[in-house]
Amino acid sequence: MTATDVKVRHFTRVSDLLPDELEQLLELAARLKQEPSAYEGALHGRTIACIFEKPSTRTRVSFAAAAAELGATPIALSPQELQIGRGETIADTARSLSGYCAAIVIRTFAQRTVDELAAWATVPVVNALSNEHHPCQALADLLTIREACGGFAGRRLAFVGDGGDNVAHSLLEAGALSGLDVVIACPPAYAPDEEVLGDARRLARATGAMLTVVEDPREAIAQSDAVYADVWASMGEEAEHDARARALAPYEVTEDLMALANPGAIFLHCLPAKRGEEVESSVIDGPRSAVWTQSANRMPTEAALLLALTQGFES
Repeated sequence: MTATDVKVRHFTRVSDLLPDELEQLLELAARLKQEPSAYEGALHGRTIACIFEKPSTRTRVSFAAAAAELGATPIALSPQELQIGRGETIADTARSLSGYCAAIVIRTFAQRTVDELAAWATVPVVNALSNEHHPCQALADLLTIREACGGFAGRRLAFVGDGGDNVAHSLLEAGALSGLDVVIACPPAYAPDEEVLGDARRLARATGAMLTVVEDPREAIAQSDAVYADVWASMGEEAEHDARARALAPYEVTEDLMALANPGAIFLHCLPAKRGEEVESSVIDGPRSAVWTQSANRMPTEAALLLALTQGFES
């Protein structure tokens, strides 16, 4: 990383990166995981504003820990603690926080909130989750798959469930940039957003990744190296739980479905999980589960991201 003046970079979705930048992030994350003190103090004396409009366990703690590991002070903020909760504009909030902080992390509902914050901030803005994208989770997912499989070329990830959720969208973009084949298994009514899928497929032309959507979960999981599930009703969708459970019941990752994957295939889940709905307990708690490694990988990937955005990517 270089400390020279660079144009402000934001991370609002995975496709904000170039393929070589994604590779740099994963390399840096792997080093930080292996040598946590390698960049100790790199952001000494700096602060990271962390806005949480949604409840959080892993995102909140991993970003705070990542910032502390780099020597920065994370400041966790809820809308009730900010004037934005009393009607101040996102633009005014962004410009004010930019005067105090090295970066702004936000976990929110609408993607447009992230995009507007990035449009006005003069420091990097990180999307820690929106309804449409979950890019920081995708970074941890890629690091986990890379550790388990040795790379992405010729590897296949199957995402089973609601193809229109934020994790599925970010995995499509992550696959496109990394060269990892991604297949989404979902009912037609729960397909990925057409614009997100189309954009990801255009990005995939440079890496050769195959991005496909199928209806049959067995077809998706067969010959896959990683199988991914997410909750069927995300935050804000609780009222739709029963309807979603009926539509997505055939997509529960069972031991029988998991057996169709390649030998050595891993199971992934972004958490929190509902055992007995999207995944059987014996799968998420079984020997093929890499979920806890995946969860732990949030910290080094987020530390790498904060470093790259604040100090610049290598040219």
